[in-house]
Amino acid sequence: MTTVFYASTLFGAMSLAAGIDDGRFAEGRRVLIVSNNAATPEVTLPLDRTPGFAVLRSRFDVIHSWNELIAPLHPSEWKARVIEVPMMERLIRSQLALEDVDELVLESIAVPPARTIAGLVRDCPITVYSDGLMSYGPTRDPLPAEIFRRITRLLHLDLVPGLEPLLLSEYGVPASLLPDEAFLSVVRQVATTAPDMLAGQAMILGQYLSALEIVTPEEEAALHESMLRGLVARGYSTVVFKPHPAAGRRHAQLLRAAAEPLNVRLMVADESVPAEVCFSALRPELVVGCFSTGLVTAGRFFGLPVASYGTELVLERLAPYENSNRVPATIVDALLPRMSVDGTIEPAPRGYLRELVRAVGYCMQAETYPELRPVDFDFDPRYFKRKRLETLDLTAKPTALTRLRRKIKSAI
Repeated sequence: MTTVFYASTLFGAMSLAAGIDDGRFAEGRRVLIVSNNAATPEVTLPLDRTPGFAVLRSRFDVIHSWNELIAPLHPSEWKARVIEVPMMERLIRSQLALEDVDELVLESIAVPPARTIAGLVRDCPITVYSDGLMSYGPTRDPLPAEIFRRITRLLHLDLVPGLEPLLLSEYGVPASLLPDEAFLSVVRQVATTAPDMLAGQAMILGQYLSALEIVTPEEEAALHESMLRGLVARGYSTVVFKPHPAAGRRHAQLLRAAAEPLNVRLMVADESVPAEVCFSALRPELVVGCFSTGLVTAGRFFGLPVASYGTELVLERLAPYENSNRVPATIVDALLPRMSVDGTIEPAPRGYLRELVRAVGYCMQAETYPELRPVDFDFDPRYFKRKRLETLDLTAKPTALTRLRRKIKSAI
């Protein structure tokens, strides 16, 4: 048996390791393909060279770099033209010494390089494993029949208990949970290889929102600074900033400059260290971020207090409405407490997350998920655009807050 795995992040590689340890994959030869999908991969550390990957390496018989294979092309952009597929398939199989492949295991199946690999390593079943909160949202793009007919299951962590993934559900793909303990066991193993980290009272999780063109670089820097100010207002004097692996170093540099006049000690975690390892090793008193999956894993798996910041801006800016970050941002905004720049933390709204995610999923991909069309639903303008509702012929009922604002306005 030969199983071919693909991963682009240490979080993904840890999920694969958890699946292997839990017996979710057949015994036999295991080939891992890694890729670096950062905007400038030449200046960021590849997955298989990060310190934390050392304890995962033994689970695979051979490791190949997709970046090196297709250089100088970028993994997120290159895909074979239809006429080239037979030739490229032979070349890829020859270069990677792949004869009979019994299973292909991929993340982010809707986009390159995973979709590209699926199109070149053919005639075998596909397992898709989730790369975080996006598994709860709709499939980003329609998949060709030659790919979706091969997908046999979706493996995912139980990040939000009670919430079912929408990803690939339109193709009848069953979802299967990876056990919490299997994943946490891998996290503990990776933590033993992490570089020494100075403890901080609180932690800020960085993302790469400006690289995704959700906000401007200046706005993203302002979000980080506001998070820092909020933490200082809450009395924290030492803060750890965990930058996203694909974000580069500029965010940390700007936040260091902002920390100096606030008299707060800012420490920057190694960008190659997963957030989950930081949670395990540092046990911060509070974790703040925008809509990172790490906010959910911090609370769900490590029992740490968490708060979101800036989700309202992100929800407003996401375009088009079908943007695949919409469901993760919606989940974090509706599920977790929200911090203000003055340090105040508002309790999380409760009670309708499942219905909200299903309604947002329908509005994102109405033709794909007609069965999710909401009935008698209160469309909060925080999550639903008026034009989108009009296009889908959905009546937007005013929320309680909207009705209160209207009463106040009319009284004035």
